[in-house]
Amino acid sequence: MKSITIKGSERESVGKKATKALRDAGMVPCVIYGGNQPVHFAAEEKAFKSLVYTPNAHTVVVDLAGKTFNAILQDIQFHPVSDRINHIDFFQLNDEKEIMMEVPVKITGTSPGVLLGGELRLNQRRLKVKALPKNLPDYVEANISELQMGNKLYVTKLVLGDFKLMHPDNTVVAQVKISRAAMKAAQEAAKAEKTAAKGKKK
Repeated sequence: MKSITIKGSERESVGKKATKALRDAGMVPCVIYGGNQPVHFAAEEKAFKSLVYTPNAHTVVVDLAGKTFNAILQDIQFHPVSDRINHIDFFQLNDEKEIMMEVPVKITGTSPGVLLGGELRLNQRRLKVKALPKNLPDYVEANISELQMGNKLYVTKLVLGDFKLMHPDNTVVAQVKISRAAMKAAQEAAKAEKTAAKGKKK
């Protein structure tokens, strides 16, 4: 999985007054959990753009004046009015321990059902996976090449690498719905067949 580096500085004071002063200065207060003790730090808000405002999944290298931590984004809070980032929680990675995180679904292949006028619906845009940090995928591939009109693609049909999917077997990833135009065409074809059959009987 691709990694993003966030450069910041450790926080000595974590009180409300110090936190407000950080936000007023365009900084985001953060904390890293998962280690021996929580690590409080702050970084410029713009440093998080490529991590937060993207459909892609990334691990994070938090660089605090040369001291680095490998982590993943665990929780993020936004200001209810301005929608600016209020606070971010990270979880420190351990090379020997599996971690859970959500990754995007990447559609591949061409559905025969779509070629016939069906509508492809992506039910799951992201899936939760569990793996060792080195085996975390950038995305989960969903091949729709066998989806006919009305068919569904379940998680059990996905090809997995060295990771597990944390979803029930009946989770639908994508499906090909019969579009109104296709339904109308099918009804008209059935009606034409019926009319032709009646004509033959006469």
